[in-house]
Amino acid sequence: MQVQINTDHNIDGREALAKHITSVVENALKHTSEHITRVEVHVSDENSDKKGGVNEMRCKMEARLAGRQPLAVSHDAPTVHQAVDGAADKLSRLVDHTLGRIRDLTAR
Repeated sequence: MQVQINTDHNIDGREALAKHITSVVENALKHTSEHITRVEVHVSDENSDKKGGVNEMRCKMEARLAGRQPLAVSHDAPTVHQAVDGAADKLSRLVDHTLGRIRDLTAR
């Protein structure tokens, strides 16, 4: 599973953040990683021009399942780490749900 990370120009500490994001994504999806070819992560500061506000960090994640349409989620939070954690949790649940539906359909 390849993890591709994109950040906007307002996000600091890109190298350390990239390691953190990769670790979070790999941990959240380790039980389904054999079905996932790539995860794209986009992190942005939604209120960078306003300097302040609640839930200003946004993390979008898109998982590419082999032979399937991409699955995408998004999570807004006060910090980058919280946004990444929230999006990874949502993506894990969505992948689990989707793979469960696929198994149910093929079992019939």
